[in-house]
Amino acid sequence: MSLDALRGFDMFWIMGGDALARALAAFGDGPLTGGLARQLTHAEWEGFHFYDLVFPLFVFVMGASIVFSMERLLEERGLWGALLRVFARFALLFAVGIFYSGGFTNAWPEIRLLGVLNRLALCYLGAALLYCLLRERPRLLAALAAALLVGYWALMSFVPYPDLRPVDGAGRRVSETMTAENVAQLNWGTTTTLRGIVGPGLNLANYLDARFLPGKLWEKTWDPEGLLSTLPALASALLGVQAGGLLLQSRVGERRKVGLLALAGSISVVLGFAWGIEFPVVKKLWTSSYVLVSAGFSALLLALFHHVIEVRGKRAWCAAFVWYGMNPITVYLADNLVGFRRVAARFLGGDVKAFFDARVGAGCGDLVLSLGEVAVGLCLVWFLHRRRIFLRL
Repeated sequence: MSLDALRGFDMFWIMGGDALARALAAFGDGPLTGGLARQLTHAEWEGFHFYDLVFPLFVFVMGASIVFSMERLLEERGLWGALLRVFARFALLFAVGIFYSGGFTNAWPEIRLLGVLNRLALCYLGAALLYCLLRERPRLLAALAAALLVGYWALMSFVPYPDLRPVDGAGRRVSETMTAENVAQLNWGTTTTLRGIVGPGLNLANYLDARFLPGKLWEKTWDPEGLLSTLPALASALLGVQAGGLLLQSRVGERRKVGLLALAGSISVVLGFAWGIEFPVVKKLWTSSYVLVSAGFSALLLALFHHVIEVRGKRAWCAAFVWYGMNPITVYLADNLVGFRRVAARFLGGDVKAFFDARVGAGCGDLVLSLGEVAVGLCLVWFLHRRRIFLRL
C-alpha cells in the first residue's frame, strides 16, 4: 500500500496540485506560499526543485513495483510467459505514449516518438527484462545501474561531437548559445568539434537527438526524453528495483527496511549533489548526478510512507493518494483527453471566477478554479476505486 500511496502522491502534483500551489501563491503571496510555488516549477536548467522529482519518482516507484509484479508473473507463467507479458506491456505503453503526444493528429514528421510515457515504457522494458533474468543476482543489477551512470558521465564528458551552432553567410557563428529553431538550421557542414559541454542544445545527448531521432523534437533540435538520456533513466528504474527487492525481503524487519531506505537515500542525495559539482544536476539531460539526487529523495519518501503506513498502520490519511496510485495511467490520459481544468471551468470559470476576484481579492478566482481542477480529478479516481475499476496496461 505504501507504493500505491507514494505513486498517488506523485500523481496528485501532476493532476492539479502544482496549479493549486501556484494559484495559492498568487492569491496570498508570502515566503511560504512563494517558496512552495517556486518548488513546483522546474529548474530552468541546472539545479533541483521538488517538481524535478515528480518524473523520476514515478520511474523509481515503477522499478520497485516491478519486483512484486514480476514475482507474481514468474510464478504464474514461468520465465517465457513473463517475458512475453513484459514485451506486450511495453508495446502497449509505448503506443499509448505516442497517442498521448497527439498521435496522428499532425502529418509526419510532426509526430513525437519519445515523450514521458515512451520513456516510462523503455525504462519498464529494460528494468523488467533485467529483473526477470538477474533477480537472483541483485548485486549485479546494482552494478549495472552504477555502470549506466558512470558510462553516461564518461560519454557526455569525453566523446567529441560536431559543433552544430548556426553560422551566417560568411561562416561566422551566429551566437555562442544554440539558436536554431529546427534541425535544418543546424550547421551540418561544420568541422569543429565540442566535448564535455552540458549547455542546452550543445551537448552530446542533444546532438544525437538532432542527428538520429526522427519526428517532432520537443525542444526544436533535441528532446528532454531523447535517446542517450534514456540510459540513466533506466538506472533510476533499477535503483527502484533495489528498493522493491528490499521491501520484498521477509527476513528483514519492517523498521529495518525503513532505516535502510532512509540511509541509502541520504547517502545518494549527498553523493548526487557532490557529483553535481563536476557533472551538474540537470533534469532535461537526466544527468547521473540528477539520478542520484532524485533516487535519494525517492528512497527517503518511500521510507517515510512505508514507516507511516506499514509500520505504524496509519492508513486513513492516504486514501486519496491510493485512489490516484491504483489508476495512474487512466487519470493521466483522462486529463490529457478531457482536461480537468476545462471541466472545472464549466462550473467555476467566467463570471464565477470574476466574482471571487472582485469580492474576495485578485487571484482568488484562479485559486477556486484550481481547487475545482483538483476536485474533478479526485472525483474521477474516487469513482473508479469505489466501482473497483482498475485499468492497467
